[in-house]
Amino acid sequence: MTKIVICGANGKMGHTVANCIQDREDCTVIGGVDTYTAQYGDFPIVETASMLAEVPDVIIDFSNPASLDGLLEYALVNNVALVLATTGYSEEQIASIRNASEQIPVFFTFNMSLGINLLVELAKKAAYILGGQFDIEIVEKHHNQKIDAPSGTAIMIANAINETMNNTCHYVYDRHARRMKRDSKEIGMHAIRGGTIVGEHDIIFAGNDEVITLSHSAASKTVFAVGAVNAAVYLCGKPAGLYDMKQLVQQ
Repeated sequence: MTKIVICGANGKMGHTVANCIQDREDCTVIGGVDTYTAQYGDFPIVETASMLAEVPDVIIDFSNPASLDGLLEYALVNNVALVLATTGYSEEQIASIRNASEQIPVFFTFNMSLGINLLVELAKKAAYILGGQFDIEIVEKHHNQKIDAPSGTAIMIANAINETMNNTCHYVYDRHARRMKRDSKEIGMHAIRGGTIVGEHDIIFAGNDEVITLSHSAASKTVFAVGAVNAAVYLCGKPAGLYDMKQLVQQ
């Protein structure tokens, strides 16, 4: 039985994660961390991880980047595995995550959806086959409460494509200010915010007289919560290292 703490327990994703775990027999929630400590389940919610009454096996984090330093410190001191599902990390924070993974198991991905990770693999395959013959544009759509743009998932997709193309591409986020023709080495990235859109990502490969579009749409936040819980159960008992969805789907 994997003992889990939810960081960001009183957020929408925190509630969704707790609901997912409630129906499982291989894991349980023993606590939550949130600045808002109102309790809604049979587990206590405290303001910081250091206030937890019991050390968990794994912490699932769906809070915000500001929580990272405290989480890493607690996890390193107590040898706790981390599932980091928050987006908007800086390059310095990502470096800190990588450093921590040398001492504890860390599951880190920009998107917990199995479908999105399949989309990434399809995009890499398309980029490998199409090479520099097609222009590549990424369009992502999210709800009007999302702060970071472009989404972490869009960046993950772009990075995967760029690696396939030997890191020869550069990203363009703001085309309206560019009074020039499109560079063949560009990957355009566009963010749309509105309503309650959970998450949509389109990868457009535009060539001469043909367009190929790869798409993924999430109908609810549950797909991300399920992925995070699966990652937590998978991570329990694993040696130190940096894990992502590739290891989860290959088990």
